[in-house]
Amino acid sequence: MLVSQILRTKGDSVFTIKPTDTVGAVAELLHSRGVGALVVLDAERVAGIVSERDIVRALSSHGAAALERPVSDFMTVNVLFADPGETVDALLSKMTDRRIRHLPVCKAERLVGIVSIGDLVKWKISEVEAEADGLKAYIAAS
Repeated sequence: MLVSQILRTKGDSVFTIKPTDTVGAVAELLHSRGVGALVVLDAERVAGIVSERDIVRALSSHGAAALERPVSDFMTVNVLFADPGETVDALLSKMTDRRIRHLPVCKAERLVGIVSIGDLVKWKISEVEAEADGLKAYIAAS
């Protein structure tokens, strides 16, 4: 299973913010959109990613004052990207090793989607279930 196949089913919409948006505004957007991370775009370029975890760290370190600061102060800038041609297994390994839950998907340096660890696990489970069903059918036919 390739990332491009997941995006075809899931869709390619990505919720984005600007580096100047406040942490408070970002927290509200994370909540209202029901997502765990937002991609930070500076013009058309990915400048970073901010997750719920980043917001918690900001609040823990700076208290309520963090809510008025720009998200650029707390976002992850060394973003790990996925390529549409990568496999689910490769990304699961990469995400587990780096302990990250969201990967923006880029093609030719253009943002084309985002996948979460939940998306990948869901596809992996359906792949394993389909394989098990195939084996059961084969055994039943024997």
